[in-house]
Amino acid sequence: MSPGPARHRRRFRRTALFAVLTTALVSTLLLRPQADRADAAPATFVHPGVTVSKSQLDFVRTKVNAGAQPWKGAFDQMTASKYADLNRAPKPRAVVECGSYSNPNYGCTDEREDAIAAYTDALAWYITRDERYARKAIELMDAWSGVIKDHTNSNAPLQTGWAGSSWPKAAEIIKYTYTGSWANSGRFATMLRDVYLPKIINGSNSNGNWELSMMEAAVGISVFLEDKASYDKAMAKFRTRTAAYVYLSSDGDLPKTVPSQNLDTREKIVNYWQGQGTFVTGLTQETCRDFTHTGYGISAISHVAETSRIQGQDLYGTDVGERLRQALGFQAKYQLGTAAPSWLCGGSLKLGLGPVTEVGYNALHNRLGIAMSNTQTLTERGRPAGSNNLFVAWETLTHGDNPS
Repeated sequence: MSPGPARHRRRFRRTALFAVLTTALVSTLLLRPQADRADAAPATFVHPGVTVSKSQLDFVRTKVNAGAQPWKGAFDQMTASKYADLNRAPKPRAVVECGSYSNPNYGCTDEREDAIAAYTDALAWYITRDERYARKAIELMDAWSGVIKDHTNSNAPLQTGWAGSSWPKAAEIIKYTYTGSWANSGRFATMLRDVYLPKIINGSNSNGNWELSMMEAAVGISVFLEDKASYDKAMAKFRTRTAAYVYLSSDGDLPKTVPSQNLDTREKIVNYWQGQGTFVTGLTQETCRDFTHTGYGISAISHVAETSRIQGQDLYGTDVGERLRQALGFQAKYQLGTAAPSWLCGGSLKLGLGPVTEVGYNALHNRLGIAMSNTQTLTERGRPAGSNNLFVAWETLTHGDNPS
């Protein structure tokens, strides 16, 4: 017996509903990896694309040439610094040996500062179009790529991360904007691939600023080398470490951890967080150590997020952006003079955040419109932001109120 019209209608409705639900489920499954993989390497890398983009550089160049502030003042500060000295003589070493707190210091300062100088010269070249700066940047990069073979001693991974954060920023600008000759660019790439990347790509189980700085370098190097596998590996470690570095109340009673560190009890976690047992949103793993090292971690988070944005993936729209916003605001409040309550680091803080707020503030406040009153006050009070002489340099110039 054939089914009646009513049964046909019910079957049609069930079939249609199943189709709608199936389509929705498939769409969710397809879209979810895209959202969760905001840290994946792009199909095609953007150049220059490490921390600063061509559109950002063009914005800065226009403002400086127009004499607009704060960019002109920041540019004058940069060009008056030792890093922009066209008479600078590079000091490369085959082996850079750095112990704890750079003791011993066999080439540690020289390497970091030559790398910052190369980046400084690259910026000066782009803004002025004075080829002397481009040639000086190339001279510095060539000097090191022709000599260095290794980093040794206890601080070797961190030292490699610090210097390795500046080199690709310089190289990206020179390789992709300077039309003159850079004959040894291939040798420089080999240096990054063979000397720097192996020392940092597997991360560190030390304090969080170590691995964050190392992953900043690994991400930047991966962009320059167009190495998608290393980019993905570094980004995955970066996401895990960022979540374990900045606490959000949504994390639960205890901060997230890096699995390889085996912080599997409250006692171990509190000890790793410098003895801090009360966890509040914006607190970092090193807040109770000192703000200087905390600033290193915050800076690296902002640099990786900015590089990811340039490469077409939005980390600011993930928990990374929220952790960065909260870390900036929490530390800025106390850096501005608010007294520490007794439950926070025993009521005593070691301040000195450093020139590390411009990139995150610009991305979160100026681009996304998020109110960040304490961070804004601290950022504007510190302008023009200079260099920390390690791996941060000239961020009022490059990112101050930069909408590009």
